[in-house]
Amino acid sequence: MLKSIGKSLALDIQNTNEETLFYRLFEMGWKAAQKLIHHWKILRGDNVMIIRGKDKGETGIIKRVIRTQNRVIVEGKNLVKKHIKQGQGHEGGIFSVEAPLHVSNVQVLDPVTGKPSKVGYRYLEDGTKVRVSRGIGASGSIVPRPDILKIRTTPRPTVVGPKDTPLDLVSEKTYDAKTGMGMPDL
Repeated sequence: MLKSIGKSLALDIQNTNEETLFYRLFEMGWKAAQKLIHHWKILRGDNVMIIRGKDKGETGIIKRVIRTQNRVIVEGKNLVKKHIKQGQGHEGGIFSVEAPLHVSNVQVLDPVTGKPSKVGYRYLEDGTKVRVSRGIGASGSIVPRPDILKIRTTPRPTVVGPKDTPLDLVSEKTYDAKTGMGMPDL
């Protein structure tokens, strides 16, 4: 079955569990699933310029990334009118809503020149992986990760839960490589 799915999706199995992959296949079909971007270079919080569409040439910050559709939502751009029926607890009417843009219609702004550029990855001398601007007219400077990504939506738990392993058991040394003590008898 894996050979019939395709190389890109077979590689995706290594990154996600099989249930998620097959759910994606049944929902959109395997041809559409192959067209999904696997290595995203545009992130939430990036300063981008819209290069196609009715808002061409305008800049904004990415509010949301929809990876299942290869689309992004830019703050205050690509506004469409939405007719919402009145219901219990909310008022109806005509509202302006930000519609998603395809990721190919936006480009990250170069932090030095302020022009739209492609994004690539490089490794610094100390081994850290950074995003750099590339393309015609790009400065090749480092594009920093947005600060909004450092903020966790759900904070890490500070209280030890019932399923957490106690610290003394984690730090206990059960194997000595030099003497071979702690190896199970096979």
